[in-house]
Amino acid sequence: MPFTELEAAARLAIAVLVGTGVGLEREWSGQATGPNARFAGLRTFLLLGLSGGVAGLLLSASDAMAGSVVIAGGMALTIVAYVMAARRPSSDVGGTTEAAALTVIALGVLAGSGWLVLAAGAGSIVVLALSEKTRLHWFVRRVSEAELHATLQFAVLALVVLPILPEGPFGGALDLRPRAVWLIVLMFSGLSFAAYLLRRALGSQAGYIVTGLAGGLVASTLVTLEFSRRSREEPEGATALAFGVIGACTVLIPRVITLSALLSTAVALRLAQLLWVPAIVGAAITLLGWRFRTPRADGAPQSELRNPLRLAAAIQMALIFQVTISMIAFVHARWGTAGVYATASVLGLTDVDALTMSMSRLDNGLAAEIAASAIAVGILVNTAMKLGISVAFGGRAFQRVAVPGLLGLGVATALALIV
Repeated sequence: MPFTELEAAARLAIAVLVGTGVGLEREWSGQATGPNARFAGLRTFLLLGLSGGVAGLLLSASDAMAGSVVIAGGMALTIVAYVMAARRPSSDVGGTTEAAALTVIALGVLAGSGWLVLAAGAGSIVVLALSEKTRLHWFVRRVSEAELHATLQFAVLALVVLPILPEGPFGGALDLRPRAVWLIVLMFSGLSFAAYLLRRALGSQAGYIVTGLAGGLVASTLVTLEFSRRSREEPEGATALAFGVIGACTVLIPRVITLSALLSTAVALRLAQLLWVPAIVGAAITLLGWRFRTPRADGAPQSELRNPLRLAAAIQMALIFQVTISMIAFVHARWGTAGVYATASVLGLTDVDALTMSMSRLDNGLAAEIAASAIAVGILVNTAMKLGISVAFGGRAFQRVAVPGLLGLGVATALALIV
């Protein structure tokens, strides 16, 4: 016998607990009582779980015939019960209880076969899914076609495309890494999707400050450009728009640290040491704007939400990442640290995320401190560019808030680099 009596008892106990949990939920939900009651309640589900556990024990004991008979009997009982319920004239045909019964049998078999943790965890999920019927239906009604399409597309990108890509590196000095590049696409697309869901949850009347914070999760430079232009068209909301820009630039800091941590904890920790002061400065300015906001001016409808995954932008950033990691290795070998900082300054004008990912790859020969400092230099240059955008495109009222705020962020970042 491949297991002791104590082990067999433990397996049966888990199988019974799974059946009991599902049976309790069916009793509490009213599915086991009333004129349209389904076939199974607490006792029936307990017995189904026990039957599945016994079948699992028989299968583990190499008695496949007996185990199969027990499983087939439980499944046949469930199917007959569903057919009888469906034939009732006033019955609202639904198969949730019967499907739960089949699942309990399967999980009982799993527990009886020795997969105790897996069976218990799956049983907990089943009970949770059954008990959260109202919330799940509400969630389904809230999901739009764009969100469903984006979720399926992301699943294909992560589960189909990623596994078939080679690891690399290829191309010698070019250091081509297809899988690493695709991971960048997935990370950026996932971040974009999260920001999309946040903006949709907040609604179109959330206000410019909150929208700026959400937009900063993806593209703080685009937020700066859009809000600067809008400040001329909507002067009554210029102050809120300016605080929204500061909020977007502040969110950039934890976003960059998080992206860096995905590739190098050492770089992320050093980056956090460098950027905690500008993060506090930006958060204080944003909170000040929130404290004295004018709801009427800050509640204008926002622009329409675009592609949730922003796949084209993600691929573009990943290609920049690949070019950058090849370029950094060459520049560092030829011109040393000064060349790395110059490269970071140029990339700060185009894509801070690609810069962060590239510099966080410590296998290109960079020390963590140099990589973190280069990222901070890129953020400083990016802040300076946003300052120029605010001056060039923003209205006067917008500039009165945005310019001092961005200067404060820039000075704090520069001091962190110097000190």
